[in-house]
Amino acid sequence: MKPVELTDSNFQSETAQGLTLVDFWAPWCGPCRIIAPVVEELAHQYEGRVKVGKLNVDDNPGISGQYRVMSIPTLILFKDGQPVEGMVGAQPKRAFEALLDKYVAPAATH
Repeated sequence: MKPVELTDSNFQSETAQGLTLVDFWAPWCGPCRIIAPVVEELAHQYEGRVKVGKLNVDDNPGISGQYRVMSIPTLILFKDGQPVEGMVGAQPKRAFEALLDKYVAPAATH
């Protein structure tokens, strides 16, 4: 599953239930482009357990301002609409997995 495109208008409804990892980014941001494939991988890896969304801070200043996003990329994990934990800057995939794994039940293995 691809990350959901989040906007000021759909943000509340998209993050209201369950776990949602939000990538605050902008097209001109080099580190944002570096982690973009990792964010896509996380969307597939945690499909059904964590919704992954991307919010362009240039196009959606309301939400980025509300959560005081000053540096990008910033990734914030929301649980039932409330921010629970975040990370700022380009990080290795394992760092994002460690964040998610604190809140997510392990995937069922067959």
